Amino acid sequence: MRCGIYVILNKIFYFRMKKILIIVGIVLLACTLAVFLFWKDTKTAALTKAVNLAGTEEPDEGRTHIPVGSSHDAYKTNPPTSGSHYAEPAAWGVYETALPDEQLVHNLEHGGIWISYKPNIDADTKAKLIDLGKQYPKAVIVTPRANNPHSIEVASWRRLMDLDSFERNKIVDFIKRNKNQSPEPEAQ
Repeated sequence: MRCGIYVILNKIFYFRMKKILIIVGIVLLACTLAVFLFWKDTKTAALTKAVNLAGTEEPDEGRTHIPVGSSHDAYKTNPPTSGSHYAEPAAWGVYETALPDEQLVHNLEHGGIWISYKPNIDADTKAKLIDLGKQYPKAVIVTPRANNPHSIEVASWRRLMDLDSFERNKIVDFIKRNKNQSPEPEAQ
């Protein structure tokens, strides 16, 4: 009889201990997850502040892929810095003709810089922009763009800089600080 009570008490003890250990494990897991999420958010915020991106911060309009030629919500910035875009980015480089905004937004998503200029800028400025673009053959696209509100626009993912004249140092600084500050950093 004594053995029977001992066995019963032993089972009750182990059942309660097992239950307590499961609860303690769940609490520890929840605490670990909370600390990790707090640390991640703090680290991301600190990194963003440390990077000190150039240009004006623009709203995040998403990054949905759309079929070529399809309609989408109007971009909130001119030129666009995020938003719906074609599935295929343009090849990096310098172009003599305009490319669709929807294609170039994909390059911005990949961490690239898009330098666009009004087609009527003077030849000297155009030559300087082309030369600058060629110095970053795997990270920059230079195109004419009739819809620019300023003579030169420099865009990266969610960042925009307006220029009324060629300012090499500002553009180079924008490229260096903003390249690959995007959801899919692939520019070189």
